[in-house]
Amino acid sequence: MPALPLSPLAWMVLRYGAVAAATMAASRLRPSQPKDPAHETVLDDLPEGVHARTHRAEGENSVHGHGKFRRVLRLRRGGPGMEFDGALLGRFRLRRVR
Repeated sequence: MPALPLSPLAWMVLRYGAVAAATMAASRLRPSQPKDPAHETVLDDLPEGVHARTHRAEGENSVHGHGKFRRVLRLRRGGPGMEFDGALLGRFRLRRVR
């Protein structure tokens, strides 16, 4: 069976539409769970920016880091806007294995 003669733009729209539909279906099927207030408080209290520090204990070297990014975007001065808030906590650990 020959492929449908569609333009490359139409194929891209179909592909992104299929991904969006699958994402929406998956998000509706998953039951919502309440957020843990203790975890939300930790993420809210992080200072803005990226911070990392090294730590050495018990024969291992590790880097502990955290970061927070918060921006408000407005289409016009004084108009409604959207707030983007992203936070992350992480650890990268190296250990000698014998």
